[in-house]
Amino acid sequence: MNFPRTRALLHAAVAERATPAVTIEVGRASGMLWTHAAGTLTYDADSSAAHVNTIFDLASLTKPLATGSLLMQHVLGGRLDLDAPIADVLPAWSDAAHRRITVRHLLDHSSGLPAHARFWEHARGESAYAEAIHAQPLDRAPGTTAVYSDMGFIVLGFLIERIGGASLEAQFNALRLDSEGELGFLPPPSLLDRCAPTEFDPWRDRLLRGEVHDENAAALGGIAGHAGLFGTATAVGSFAQLVLRTFREDTALGTPALMRVFAAESSVPGSSRALGWDRMRPSSSCGTRLSASAIGHTGFTGTSLWIDPDRDRYIVLLSNRVHPTRENQTFVSLRPRIHDAVAEDLGHGT
Repeated sequence: MNFPRTRALLHAAVAERATPAVTIEVGRASGMLWTHAAGTLTYDADSSAAHVNTIFDLASLTKPLATGSLLMQHVLGGRLDLDAPIADVLPAWSDAAHRRITVRHLLDHSSGLPAHARFWEHARGESAYAEAIHAQPLDRAPGTTAVYSDMGFIVLGFLIERIGGASLEAQFNALRLDSEGELGFLPPPSLLDRCAPTEFDPWRDRLLRGEVHDENAAALGGIAGHAGLFGTATAVGSFAQLVLRTFREDTALGTPALMRVFAAESSVPGSSRALGWDRMRPSSSCGTRLSASAIGHTGFTGTSLWIDPDRDRYIVLLSNRVHPTRENQTFVSLRPRIHDAVAEDLGHGT
């Protein structure tokens, strides 16, 4: 398979300056079907070509890949109940305003916590962040409405560290969820040449390369429940293969029953969310041609992963569309078309 429609769209995205670099991998539970890279790491004339082993800031793909996976492990091990109040693990959250918030509420974005806050302007480290988030008044009663919240996943990161007795990074590394070993936090200096730069950040006064783009994650040391993972298309594809297998058999990630729990549509009215994942909608970033069972997520930097268990298919699409500026939204509007092109190239055009 050479995926001519998809290939053409990727090269058009680069030509139209929707993103400097883009990589893709399409596959099934049994392995990769096709992978491709287009563009260069920046728009500079002497920039290196993008490659399938280019490392991207995965941004919010951290939520399902790291935070969701670790929570599955703790549920499987009997250390965590999805419907238990988070105050059982984080006692500060036992006050009247927050004591109804459960792990499930944080995972499906129905906790009532605000979507975002510029904590990095005044806070550094876990203790300061835990205090600042806890001080936020809830926008809604828990469990009533889903509003995408980075704050909720930052709290889940703290909860994982408390339950697991080790850092988020150490627990994630111990899982070894990608066969390539190139999915993780804080890329070492030896890998910087392979990292696609993101944006020049005025707060840090430098171009970010191999350093997390998200400011709140940076203020937490580059390791957080909502952002911080870096990886290649191959590494994310290896994880996607594991997810597809987990729908069918016990794996290092979990059991089929638990995978279905995390992939199930939230009961919150009007929500498209699952536990750590988003789900297929005609307006989703995955386009219109995945099955209703598909789960996925996007990352602000220009990344996405969609997994379709009914059709045994995954699509990893990684870019650095925020280079040189996050104001460039062109790639976001192209993303559904790219996913639809994959379906057409696979011969499932309806």
